[in-house]
Amino acid sequence: MTAVNPSTPRPSVIQLAIKEKAALYAAYIPLFEDGGIFIPTTRDYRLGDDVYVLLTLPDDPQRYPVAGKVAWVTPARATGNRTQGVGIRFPSDEKSRLLKLKIEEVLGSHLASERPTQTV
Repeated sequence: MTAVNPSTPRPSVIQLAIKEKAALYAAYIPLFEDGGIFIPTTRDYRLGDDVYVLLTLPDDPQRYPVAGKVAWVTPARATGNRTQGVGIRFPSDEKSRLLKLKIEEVLGSHLASERPTQTV
């Protein structure tokens, strides 16, 4: 039997299915070097928390596992009616690099849009 160290909680697992390109545009965080995604949630997170995300992209049946970290938090009742949630930074690895390329391929010309997003 193995003891669990209470000071190192297991990362939470979040399933995020993005069904539309507009929703992916609003959630994607291209400012992070390795990419990232905004996840609407009312759960309390802190910067640096580990989060395991199972991400599904529009028109793609595959689920992409991402072991990311909370890089920012949008609190409840944030100014500008911003959605409460967390920005997850993808790790610096080959799987994340390929996922970032896949997201940017799906978004295509939408990446240059001036439309507001849920991110920075």
